[in-house]
This record gives sequence, structure tokens and C-alpha cells, in this order.
Amino acid sequence: MSMINIAERHKYILNKLHEKGYVNVLELCKELDVSGVTIRKDLQLLEDKSLLFRSHGGATIHNPYTIDKPVNEKENIHRDEKNLIGQTAAVQIVSNDAIIMASGTSVLALAKHIQAKGHLTVISAALNVALELLRHPNIEVIQLGGSLRSSSTSVTGLYAEKILENFSCSKLFLGVDGIDIEFGLTTTNIMEAQLNQKMIATAQKTIVLADSSKFGKRGFGRICSIEDIDEVITDNGIPTHTVKRMEDMGVKVTIV
Repeated sequence: MSMINIAERHKYILNKLHEKGYVNVLELCKELDVSGVTIRKDLQLLEDKSLLFRSHGGATIHNPYTIDKPVNEKENIHRDEKNLIGQTAAVQIVSNDAIIMASGTSVLALAKHIQAKGHLTVISAALNVALELLRHPNIEVIQLGGSLRSSSTSVTGLYAEKILENFSCSKLFLGVDGIDIEFGLTTTNIMEAQLNQKMIATAQKTIVLADSSKFGKRGFGRICSIEDIDEVITDNGIPTHTVKRMEDMGVKVTIV
């Protein structure tokens, strides 16, 4: 397929972008029968007009970069989806389990839905999660210590990382700010990303709780690659192509 002029190329790129949510440079080269240099110039021009956001190897329709918002503000975004994600995740907790709960509003939603059967040990990174769990007499909460981030009520730092070395847990429930197929899982804070890495090493299984708005986004601090996690629990707003790519990488995708 050879396009006649630049205007038609741009129309083709934007149509595909609105249909799929992303475009790939190599695919566009083949489909439009032009060079990679031409496509990159096209994407640059379209980005200058604020019609797309360029990313590694292509472009997306949504801004891929996340910003740090206060936890009370985040709680109101996709509230229903987070509630369902938390409810679904709670089913995975069994009697006499020992788990790690990281920070984030989806993890807080999980804390609200836990019905502890038998004894449960929870290592908590976030104060709001720990306070929610204290209402259960049969949940033992081990609160990590360290520097407290006001935006997430979560601790970070070497002290928190050191405490984790003494434990082994069955599951980690992890909240993230961004999930990008190429770049991996991210958060807006590098110290939190480092603590999350230690949590992944401590747990036998990593379950990510993320509403669909987190996909295709990148935060500043990289936690890990997609292959390092076992399951993602998300809502039905996740693009079909993203589900397939994650499943091809060996990750279970649970849609609520």
C-alpha cells in the first residue's frame, strides 16, 4: 500500500492510532511503503500538533508519563474498578497465609475486602493499609519502618528493605503507577521502586493490582519487567492486544 502524500499518511496514522491506541514504526513502514525516517518525521509533526505522544518504537494516543498525586485524590479515580479489583484479590488469601501488601489505592481497596479466615500475617508498607487491617483481631500486622511519603502514606528506604530480608511470604499484592509492555512496571518514586523490588524477591508470587488506566503509562522509577510478575488483576478497560501480549509473556491476566 503506497500513500500519495503526507496528508494521507497522517490521516492513516491517526485513524490507526484511534482504532488501536498505539502505532508501531516498523508496521507503519510496511503498510505505507515508506522509510523509518519518514514515519518518525510524521510522528514528530503529529506530536508537535498535540495529536499523539511518541514512545519507544512508535506512538500512543495517551500521555505515557504519570505524575504523583496525593492518595486521597487517587482514591476517587476509577473507584468502582479498584473496588472490584480489591474484592477479586481478597479471594486469593487463604487461612494462615503470610503476605506482603505494598502501597496504592488498589491495595487499600484489597485491605477493605479482606475477610481473614484463621490467622493471617501481613507485612505492610503503607500506614493506611495497616490501619484498615487493625480492625481484624486475627490479622497480625507487621508495619515496615522508614521514611514516610506523604503522597502515598507509604514507607521507603534502607530500613524497610532490611526488615524484609528476615521474611518469606507466599504472595505480594503490588500497586503500580504504570505498566508498559516494553519498559515494565513503574512508580513515580525511585525509593518506592527499590522497596518494591525487595518485596518481589521476598514473595513466592507477585500479584499486581492495577486498573486499566495504568496500562501504557510510565512512572519515573522502574520496578521490574513484565516477566517478573505472576498475575495482574485489572478491569475490562484493558486493551485486548495488551492482554494477549502479557499472556504470551507468561503472566495471568484476571479481568474483573
